[in-house]
Amino acid sequence: MSTQSVPSPLLIACALGIEHLALRMGDRGGADGPVTVLRTGMGPKAAERSVSRVLADPVFAGAAVLATGFCAGLAPGMHPGDLVVAEETRDPRGSVPCVGTELLVKELARTLPGRTVHTGPLTGSDHVVRGHERADLLATGAIALDMESAATLLSAVRAEPRPVAAVRVVVDAPEHELVRIGTVRGGISAFRVLRSVLPAFFEWHRNVLLPRR
Repeated sequence: MSTQSVPSPLLIACALGIEHLALRMGDRGGADGPVTVLRTGMGPKAAERSVSRVLADPVFAGAAVLATGFCAGLAPGMHPGDLVVAEETRDPRGSVPCVGTELLVKELARTLPGRTVHTGPLTGSDHVVRGHERADLLATGAIALDMESAATLLSAVRAEPRPVAAVRVVVDAPEHELVRIGTVRGGISAFRVLRSVLPAFFEWHRNVLLPRR
């Protein structure tokens, strides 16, 4: 008697209510297996706590984990609404390599034609970073930063080996800082992009998931 494999779940983690709303408004069709969108709360400690708690449930054994939401771009030429696909996430505790980066870039380009997709290291911070701190982080090779992705992925791989990735939408960039006029316009653009990313996430999941026995 053959045993049919059950698709592993997909856990999509974001921090903010506005990010969670954008993802809830997205197209849920095409998912291969159960999908959970988790709002962790803001900051690395909240992300670590929430993700660890959820992944402790046996239902999430073997789950793929994808961190998403908004981010600050570090590299010149970035604009609100651009996408960042992390090659790795970093924070003071170490780095976590991401899986299926090239596939995510391809699928995001197909799902959101005309949107710029950047790839590179995504660094974490426990506070809002501005000015010289941004320049210092750019000098390390990081192209963007947020407060939760690194903690999310580190918690995920600590629990057990699993596919992990991070995709962020730029809402704040060197020439478009949040404190400047145009913030609302940039935020609306980023919201619309985040609302449209789910099909690319599902295709990534379909290709990297670990079957459960």
